[in-house]
Formats: sequence, C-alpha cells, structure tokens
Amino acid sequence: MDMCTAEPTASLLQVEETFSACLARIDALVLKPLLQAEPNDQKGKEIFKLFAFLNDRFQALWNLTEENYRILKQKCSTSEAFCVQDFYIVWKGDLFLSLYIQYFVTFANYVVVHGFEHATKSKSEAWKHHKTVLKQFLTDFTSETSISLALYTVLHKPIRDHIEQYILLLTKLKEVLKEGSEKDVVTTAIKEYAKLESFVSQVLDEACFTESLWKSLGYKFTDMLCVPERRLLEDSKNLPISASTNRSDRVLLFDDVLVLIQGNSFQSFDLKLVWVDENCKEKLAPGLYGFHVITPEETFLLSTKDPQMKAVWQWKLNQAVRQALNGKRDFPLWGKTGEGTEPPSCRFFTYVFRLEGKFKSATYEGEWHWGKPHGKGTLKWRNGRNHVGDFKDGLEHGFGICLVPRRSEDRYDCYKCHWYEGKMRGYGICEYGNDIVYKGYFRDNVRQGFGILENLSADHSFKYTGQWENDKKNGYGVWEDKDRGERYIGTWLDDHKHGQGIVVTQSGVCYQRTFHADKMVGSGILLLEDDSVYEGNFTEDLTFVGKGKLSFANGFTLEGTFTNKSGQGLQTYGILNTSNEQLDDRITKAQLGLEEFPVEKRWKGIYDQFLEFIHSGCKEETEESFMGFHIQTSKELRKSQEYFFCQRGTEDVSWKTEDILEELVQNQGLESLQSYLEKALKSSLHPLGKLLKALTIAFQATYSGIGANRHLLTMAQEEVKYYAKKIWDFYQGLLHLALEQKGQLPTKCVDGDTSDQKARSVVLPLILPCFYPELFMLYMLYHEREDDLYCQGIVDLSLFPDIKLLEFLDVQKHLWPLKDLTLTTNQRRSLIKDKCFLSATECLQKLITTVDPREKLVILQKTYEEIESTVSRVVEKDYKLPMDDLLPLLMYVVSRAKIQHLGAEIHLIRDLMEPTNQGGLYDFLLTALESCYEHIQRMRLHQRENCHVNHRS
Repeated sequence: MDMCTAEPTASLLQVEETFSACLARIDALVLKPLLQAEPNDQKGKEIFKLFAFLNDRFQALWNLTEENYRILKQKCSTSEAFCVQDFYIVWKGDLFLSLYIQYFVTFANYVVVHGFEHATKSKSEAWKHHKTVLKQFLTDFTSETSISLALYTVLHKPIRDHIEQYILLLTKLKEVLKEGSEKDVVTTAIKEYAKLESFVSQVLDEACFTESLWKSLGYKFTDMLCVPERRLLEDSKNLPISASTNRSDRVLLFDDVLVLIQGNSFQSFDLKLVWVDENCKEKLAPGLYGFHVITPEETFLLSTKDPQMKAVWQWKLNQAVRQALNGKRDFPLWGKTGEGTEPPSCRFFTYVFRLEGKFKSATYEGEWHWGKPHGKGTLKWRNGRNHVGDFKDGLEHGFGICLVPRRSEDRYDCYKCHWYEGKMRGYGICEYGNDIVYKGYFRDNVRQGFGILENLSADHSFKYTGQWENDKKNGYGVWEDKDRGERYIGTWLDDHKHGQGIVVTQSGVCYQRTFHADKMVGSGILLLEDDSVYEGNFTEDLTFVGKGKLSFANGFTLEGTFTNKSGQGLQTYGILNTSNEQLDDRITKAQLGLEEFPVEKRWKGIYDQFLEFIHSGCKEETEESFMGFHIQTSKELRKSQEYFFCQRGTEDVSWKTEDILEELVQNQGLESLQSYLEKALKSSLHPLGKLLKALTIAFQATYSGIGANRHLLTMAQEEVKYYAKKIWDFYQGLLHLALEQKGQLPTKCVDGDTSDQKARSVVLPLILPCFYPELFMLYMLYHEREDDLYCQGIVDLSLFPDIKLLEFLDVQKHLWPLKDLTLTTNQRRSLIKDKCFLSATECLQKLITTVDPREKLVILQKTYEEIESTVSRVVEKDYKLPMDDLLPLLMYVVSRAKIQHLGAEIHLIRDLMEPTNQGGLYDFLLTALESCYEHIQRMRLHQRENCHVNHRS
C-alpha cells in the first residue's frame, strides 16, 4: 500500500466501521420497533407506507456502507498497490450521492406530513412495550425530551455527520496526493460531496418550512394541498407580496404549484404552465414594484413595495418553474447550478380548460408559448369532438383536422382544413358523417369561394361544382343529379337555381331557361335529340305549353299555341310552314350560354384564390391554404376519381416558393420559358400546376359525361382559351413579384406580342392535353352529320383502285406515280390499291396522334411536302404544285388516309391555332384540306340526291 494513502485509508476504514455499527443500532432499536406499530386509520396507513419506504432507503444506505467497509478491509489486508480509484466513495461516487439524495428526500417527505408525530402517537402494544428502551437509546444521541424530535434527530444527524466525515477524509487524501489526474479526481469528488452537504441542509430546511405551513393552515387547505413530495419555497407572510387588487390574502410558492389563498378558498396554478413576465405594462401605484404571472386562462399581477423583494420572488418563481419543467430539483436546490437560466417560453404540456370560452372543458395536449396553445397540439372535448393541428396565440391557426360528432347518429363530420385565428379559412376537405364530401374553400367557418360538394352514397348521388357564399351555393355552378341523369349549368342564389341556366340530359335533350328559386319561369329554348328545336314555354317534364315555335329536322316549322289535355295528348292551334327544305344550322347547332355566362365570370372563385396568393407575397406558409394541399383521405374519399388539385404523387421535382420565384427570373427566354412552364404545369406541387388541376376539374364537371352536348361547344372552346390567358396572367404576376423581391423591373415585351397572343402561342399548347378529350368530343358531336357524310364518301372512294381514283379525281396523268404500282404474278395494274402517294398518306394519318394544333399544322405541311416530293420524283425535276394540281392530289391522299373525324379535326385546328398563322402557308394548307373535306361531302350528297331522283322516277 502506498504510504501517502495509508493514513486516509485507515481513517476511512475506522469511520465506516463506526458508522455501520451506528446504523445497526438505529435499525434494531428504532426502525424495527416502529415498523411493528402499523396504525389502523387510513391517514396513519398512508404515513406508515412512507416510513416503510424510508426504511428501504436506510437499508440501501447501510448495505452500501457495509460494502465499502468490506472492500477497504480486503485491500488493507493485501500487499497490493492502493490507488485513488480503489476508494469506493470516489470510484462509486455517483452511487453514494444517489443513495444519500434518495434517503434525505424520502426523509423530508416523512417530515412534511408530520410522520414522527404520528409515529409516537401509536397505540399498538409493540410501541408501548418498546417506548422506554427507545427513550434510553435516544438520550445517547440527543437531549431532546420530545420523542418525535428525538426520532427526527436520530434518523438524520448521524447520516448527515457522516457526509461531513467523508469530506474531511477526502480533503486529507487530497493534501497528500501529488499534482495530477488522481488529485483532480479527488478534488471533483470533494466538490460533489460538498454539494450533497448543501443539498441535505436545504432539503431539511424546506421540509421544516413546509411542515410549519401545514400546521398553520386549516384542514380544508391541508387536505387538498398537502402532498408528501410538495415543498414550500416562499410565503408572502415571510416575504410580503400581493396578487392584483383584492385577489388574495396570501401567496404560496411551492415547487410544483403557485397558490393564491383568499378567505376560505384558493386557486392553484401548475408551475409547468406558468410564465413570468417582468415587463409590467400595467401602470402601478407609486412605490409599488411588480411583474405579471401568465397562466393558460388567467394573467395577474404580483406586486410589492420593495424592489428587492420583487426581485427575490421573481427569481424564485422562475427557478421553480424551470425545475418543475425539468422534472427534478437542482443539485443543490438553490445555488449556482440553476442561476442565469430562465425557463423556456415554449413548452409541451396537457391542460384542461375550465373557464367559459370556446375551449371550456376541453383537454389540450401540445405545445405552449407564453400561456397560450402555440404550435402542434390536440384539443379533446367530452362530447367526442377533437381538433388536431397547428395553433397560434391560443387559437387554431394553420392546418388542422377537426372531428365533430353528429347529434342524431353515431358518426362524425371530419374537417381537414386550414384555420386562421380560430376559424376555418382557406382550402379544406370536409367529410360529413352522411357520406357527403366537400372539397373547397372556407372563410369564417363556412364554405366560401370555389368548392365541390359530392354525395358518395348510393342514395341520391349528386355533385355540385361551383361558387359558395356564406355556406350556400351562390353564383355560377354546375349541379349533376346522377339519379335523374341531368346536369344544370348556371347561376345559383341561396342554394337554389336562380337566374339563367342550361340543363343537359343523358338522353341528349338540352334546354336553356330562366329559373327562380328552382322553378322555371318565362320562355326558353328546348333542343331535342332528333334535331327538332322548340322556342317557347314548357314544363319540367318538357311538355310544350302556351305560345311557341317548333322547328322540325326536315325544315318544317309549327308556330302557335300548344296545350296538353289529359288523355288527349299534345294539341296545337297554329300555322305549319312546309316551305323550307332543310333546317338552318344556326338553329340545330345553336350555341347556349355565351351571353348569359361571360367566360370571365364563370370560375371567378378559382382565380380569386390564386390572385390573393400572389397579392399576399406568395408566402410559403400560406401556399397550401390558398391552393390546396395533399393529405391522406378516408376510404370514402379515396373512391372519388379526383382529389381536387390536392393530390401529390411521387415527383422528382420538389417545388418551394423561394425556388419557384428564383427559377421564374432565370427562365424568361422563350425556349427556357416553354420548358419551365411545361414542367410547372405538369407538377401538382407548383402553383401553376395546381391552378391547371383546378380548372381541369371545373371543365370536366361541366363538359364530360352528360355535359357532352354539341350546343356547349363554343362555351367550352371559349373557356379553354380563357384558361390559357389566366394562366399566362398568373405567370406574369409571379414573375413581377419575383423581380420586385430582387429589386428589378419587369422587362418589356420586345416581340410586340400581346398577353392574349402569348397565352395562345405559349400556354395553350401546353394545357390543351388536359381538356382535349372533352373538347374534341364536343367537336365530334357538333360536326357529326358532316363527318358521317364525309365518311360515307370516303367509303365510296375507297372502292376505287389507285389509277381509277386518280382518274376520277382529275389528277393529271403526268403526275401519276405509276412506278410505285409494283405488280405481282397475275396482278393487273388497274386493280392495285393504296400504293400511290403512300408516304404522304401515312404522314397525314399522324394528324390524330397529337392534340397540339401547331403540331397538326406541321403534319399537314409535311404531307404537302411528301406529295410535292413524290410528284418531283415522277416528273424528274423540282416541281412546285399549283393550286389546281394540289387539290386533286390532296383529295386522293385524304381519301386514302381515312381519318374518321376529319371535320372535327379541321375546325379544332382552325379555332385554336395561333392568330399569327392566319394568311400564311399553314392557313393555305388548312383551307385546302377543308376544301377536300367539303368536296368529298358534296360528292356523297350529290350521289345521294341522284339515287333519290332515280328512285322517284
């Protein structure tokens, strides 16, 4: 053994031996007898449990002392070298500290509830028998005549003294050690045991302070406030302070709650939800100093006449709050450990609201900031309602999901929405408990702006897509009644069809009327599926009544008064005109809704949200509120075909607002702009992509399915063009904002194109694929008769072999590509089909493979070039086709290409092509194609008329 450590080791061995013997006597003469005296009353039993727990802590301490003594004795009996780490109180210092802390905390708990006084009042025989022996033993430790005070002393003083001996012995050890790591280890251990000594002193002081309080208060307060673990930290009777005027007689600061006592009642505030605001905004009376105490439902002032007292109270309250939040007391309780650290303003805690207000009786679990729910949290009411989401300054703010129980049934309404200052505002999804789903915008807790209401149940299935105001259908909207098989397109007022409206039925019937509170009023126009048109008054079951004019498909008209008597059918008094040979296209193809529903007013609710987003500065946190969001929906919602521009797939491109604005500035050149817009419009995360998705849904709600009616073509075509214009306008708005944030000015348009021209040339081709299926269907329906006539002509021409067809179409013989007519065995040249101008035919057939009018025109140009190339090869020189030669050759290619809906294709290209192409080569070629189309119709019509004449003769 090292000589420098020999003396401290021997001293420690002797101290441990003496202390262990002392603990053995205390165990035998104090603890064991008291453990045999278990009381019968409830309160006594609870205090007895604390004593039993104290005994457990005592035994653990005794076992550790015995183990330390055994190790020291074993080391001393060997010749092995002895180092500092062999000192158990150093090597296992944390364990020693932990057991001593546990013992004295449990001892203090027992003191607080007057445990020793209860113990000495025991009436058990075991206690009476041992009382005399115990008194004799206690006189060895203390001169106290009171047994309870003597017990208090004997169970803490020897153990407290022992800590002091550890410090003395370690100090001696430190003095004999040389400078180095061992000395540093011992120095650290001394500091920790010194802290322990201070901690024990403070724990006992707090326990006695708290015990005195419980003795001074009445039973009403102690029964409710007295808890073994609770400690009194400060009392306004000891350090004067008062809470607001006439609010309390006494202020008590415990280690877990702040209590205000007034008369026979009190209020307690959990320290975990107490904030101390030293910036007192309230004007105080002269000579008063104070600070605010903020709690979830109340804020009050603590004031005193002495600034030093105010500082002490404020410091103690802050430290108590901080320690309560940490879940443990400082070590030591008061000292440098916790100084300088304020409790955090942001916290996570559970609280039940009790005062009147929107959250009364609700339990909030979540983040707090200065006394208010702030951040992520959950609110739960007793009736089953709950709200999970974001909070700000005590109110729902940001995205949240709210479940509201329905009164009459065991189901819930589920709101997945954005909230603003406690009310629903912005985009949201509401799944009502009756299988109805609303996806759209809210304001002040009601549906407001654009939204979709859909009944997903089998009973009375319907869908409304349109404008809302004050929770009711108001403005322009589309209602589809799937049970009746009809769709209403028009204006609404307070949930009723009101104003101009178009009704389209599944059978093909279409009519336009004026509505008043869901009832039809005045005259209207009724377009029947057999091309008959009725102008006048008619009932809901489409029966003609009153004055009207009926135009038949064969051109006849019947004008007069219509009646429908029971059992007699429809009767008319009027004039039948048979002079017209055919019905005017302006009537049979009448376009509805153009004047009644100006295109710029149709989907204002969609545009308004995007405009507001731009005006707000495109803030990241408001993006989802304005433009929809992605959230996992319930099983019922997933059955729906569309998610109303809130669906986020797995995308390679991640769009953030700041990145969007930066890229806008970098991609202003035409080529890079087109590439950027194409990427943005395809993304369900980009604002422009979300706008396009919303417009696609509105378009499909109007013109798909039942809405596919030729009388709505011009309405649909106008809408698509207007969509392109609005998307371009919003792109410009985003770009201006991005440039403004960079301190730059928007660049002027150098090519002289107007906004409409840019929309047609840049945006329209990019968005057209989204609307093409519904739009082209309308074109096909509108040109159905012409296309049928054309197709019959194509069938007739397809019967001709190539040479016969060229001859029939008056193609000049020197232009015939006879070398392309490759003969096989026993094959005659005059019977070969589909060999001439094959490359041009195959090129023209590609017309139906693209939706872009620009690409269709390019295909038409390439077809013309292929025809010209074939002719140049035949005549063996460059040959520019004059119009007289081009039309027959193009007619041949058209007849062989057999494009089914060529009329629809031609008119779609004509209506949607860029205005700059008018009068140019593309316009010329399109006119030529149109001439071929009309000529083939006339051929078939002429043939039909000849057959009709021959039949009559």
